[in-house]
Amino acid sequence: MNENDQKNYFESEGYLIVEQLLSEDEVRSCQNEIQTLHQKAKGYFETGDQRASYFQLEPYMDSEKTDESQPNDYPVLRKVERTGRLSTVFFNLARHPKLVQTVRNLIGRDLLLFRSTLMFKPAFHGSAHGLHQDSAYWPMNPPSLITVSIALNDATPENGCLQVIPKSHRWGLQDWGRISRRHDEPLTDRTDIDLSNQIHVPLKAGSALLFHSLMVHGSSANQSPTPRNTALYAYFPPSVRMNGSGQRTFEVISGFSGESEVTLTATAE
Repeated sequence: MNENDQKNYFESEGYLIVEQLLSEDEVRSCQNEIQTLHQKAKGYFETGDQRASYFQLEPYMDSEKTDESQPNDYPVLRKVERTGRLSTVFFNLARHPKLVQTVRNLIGRDLLLFRSTLMFKPAFHGSAHGLHQDSAYWPMNPPSLITVSIALNDATPENGCLQVIPKSHRWGLQDWGRISRRHDEPLTDRTDIDLSNQIHVPLKAGSALLFHSLMVHGSSANQSPTPRNTALYAYFPPSVRMNGSGQRTFEVISGFSGESEVTLTATAE
């Protein structure tokens, strides 16, 4: 697709797939960095380093099964937040030229970074995530952010690739109640959602799924022997403001006259 086709498709469907966003060498660099971050996490947990707070352990593990992609003494991680503070590789990935150009085409040249995260579904252990909208949990208005999900190894239905409901970004902001991450119980309180149009979005390593922050999405558990590792970035334009109270500083990814950061003051809803 050319840029106009990408923009039209995103606005219509609420998501966009970009094949081969990263080269094989870039994917390999990210995979190696994930190993380094697991090693760092082990040290942070053992020493009580405050940076351990950036790491979330996988809450639902089957102790009888082993993820052979990680050494046995490494923590089994579910998530790493604020990856740019921990890793130059993932700091730079948020600014990848091809990625930034694609996002700029969809929401404008001035971009701020809302979120920088690694999500893991370890082999045999990776938990599910019930259907939800990201904007239901983000204090930003209007709810018009873009999440970029970059596959760092092949994402398949078997290892818990993302599932989306096309055009659901048009439903408006909704309440999702309790969201479960266990595969052996209902994943959401919402029993009224029509799942007939829900689709899996498998991705080859290095490809990316971009989706609107109102897009309804979720994922199943990984009960396969293959892990699923994903780099997530969320971006927003200056038309989006912060709800609530206080201030927060966001990294500039593009535009803003070359500034490196912008501080937003929250406004009452």
